[in-house]
Amino acid sequence: MRNIQKYIEHTNLKTTITSVDIELLLKEAQENNLFGICVPPFWVKKAKRDIGKSDIQLITVIGFPLGYQMSQAKEAEAIQAIKDGADELDMVLNISAFKSEMMWPKIEIAKLGKLAHEYGKILKVIIETAYLSDQEIETACKICADAGADFVKTSTGFAPEGAKVEHIKLMRSVLPDHVGIKASGGIKTFNQAVQLIEAGADRIGTSSGPKICQQ
Repeated sequence: MRNIQKYIEHTNLKTTITSVDIELLLKEAQENNLFGICVPPFWVKKAKRDIGKSDIQLITVIGFPLGYQMSQAKEAEAIQAIKDGADELDMVLNISAFKSEMMWPKIEIAKLGKLAHEYGKILKVIIETAYLSDQEIETACKICADAGADFVKTSTGFAPEGAKVEHIKLMRSVLPDHVGIKASGGIKTFNQAVQLIEAGADRIGTSSGPKICQQ
């Protein structure tokens, strides 16, 4: 597959990440012409400064990694991330509220989507497929699409399992064409990435971006 680079968000969300890791992440993304980098909220301001006039997109996470913060906390985190220079926000679905069959997740996504769009930013919603049944994945995707999410994302990378081809196919069958899919979690090889893209993924979130491109 040509131009796989355009799909890849080079990611480092490890607990022990340092400023040196942020610099290396950006350097690798630039050297391999990757779409963007995904960093923890604390490092957004530095990453934006280091990116400068480069066309590398800057992604960060909101409500990470469990998603059960109050909506007000997620909104505050999103506003700060946007002020610091984030281009895209990957927000974790409130799975606790979702499994309780509450309306809260839809309202929350709508609020965060409106906020992101007012600033010209992208909102992705992480539904954490490892903890959901197929029916729940379908329902979560419909909620995300109806509430105005730009992308639905498979995983934080902290769950027992990450992106699966069968889940990407299921998500693509449910989501409208204008809602993208970000596959993430455990993607280490070129073949894995290609299979997920062919199944319907529009983005690949991985810490192995350079390795995938070299393969």
